[in-house]
Amino acid sequence: MVQRRLPRPSRRVQFIGAAAAVVGLVLVVAPATSDANTRSPAVTTASVRLAAPMLPGTNCPALPSDNVWNTPITTLPTNADSATWLASMSSASTYLHPDYGPSGNPRAPYGIPWTVVRKSTTFTRITFQYASESNRRPYPLTAPTPIEGGSDRHALMVDPYRSASSAPCTLFETYDTRYHPSGRSTAGSGATWNLRSNSLRPAGFTSADAAGLPVLPGLVNYNEVASRAMNHAIRFTAQCTQGSYLWPARHEAGQSNSSCPPMGARFRLNASFTLAASQCSAFCQAVLTTMKTYGLILADNGSNWYFQGTADVRWTYTEVDQLKAIPANQFVAVDESCLMVSANSGQALQPTSAAYQAKCGSATGSSGN
Repeated sequence: MVQRRLPRPSRRVQFIGAAAAVVGLVLVVAPATSDANTRSPAVTTASVRLAAPMLPGTNCPALPSDNVWNTPITTLPTNADSATWLASMSSASTYLHPDYGPSGNPRAPYGIPWTVVRKSTTFTRITFQYASESNRRPYPLTAPTPIEGGSDRHALMVDPYRSASSAPCTLFETYDTRYHPSGRSTAGSGATWNLRSNSLRPAGFTSADAAGLPVLPGLVNYNEVASRAMNHAIRFTAQCTQGSYLWPARHEAGQSNSSCPPMGARFRLNASFTLAASQCSAFCQAVLTTMKTYGLILADNGSNWYFQGTADVRWTYTEVDQLKAIPANQFVAVDESCLMVSANSGQALQPTSAAYQAKCGSATGSSGN
């Protein structure tokens, strides 16, 4: 089944609900105050690669360190369709747009909220519109769970504990989420990931985004930017996507237009692009470095070159607005096919490995692109 969606609105959207706003801010802004931080399960180096990005307030990685989301793409070659795809996204006249930040209401910032599940949380069943492509299992969705405003209504929940139906560090994500008590909640689709695993969705399956990918690992996260180390690709949207997908994506929701990029297409900011310190603070420079090193992954339909981040009251107008000075024509699409270990796994060959040198060593990516 192909999940067709309306494009994300060409404006940033707030997360909703008074109760959701309060709980969302506690967990997103100061996750260390939740019991998830004080009563996290034991983690061993055998199950978690220490170099993987870690989700604030948990001992959970944002996928393993050798996952394709967390793999540098600085030396990969330009995709043969790069110029065509860029033209379809109006790149010559478009600047990037951060789809998150302050809203004017300090209790309800723009962006996609996420929450760390408490150990005492009661799980519930959800009725899905796209049930055949959803993980039909109990979800830790409750009345206080923050839900993204606007048309997408994402709910992202990280459970660091072992539950009756899931392993520790399970990510639960739903799209078009509507909470109702007594097991009457509904959503368009739902997907779950073991954050310590490289497993992908079944081929052709959607998730909480149209590409069949997880949402949370691709968001610009305040804690990571503040630390000057955001070591993963960033999710973004395009108005026109074609009716196909590239690894690691698992689903398409596009049209019969081969000039448009497919879901999963990856783009890299030219290494030669710079913004002066007077125009781009340390926060801004950290995001530029991420875009040059890990790039962007096309994950959903929406406004051209909108990239998503977490809803967090700590973002400032300056930190967000400075990123609007990045021209889309400074990106190229890259060919990351040589990174693939298996079509059904998100594991990627790493630049330091002999296997990478054997398969990707002849790549022609350069400091200019």
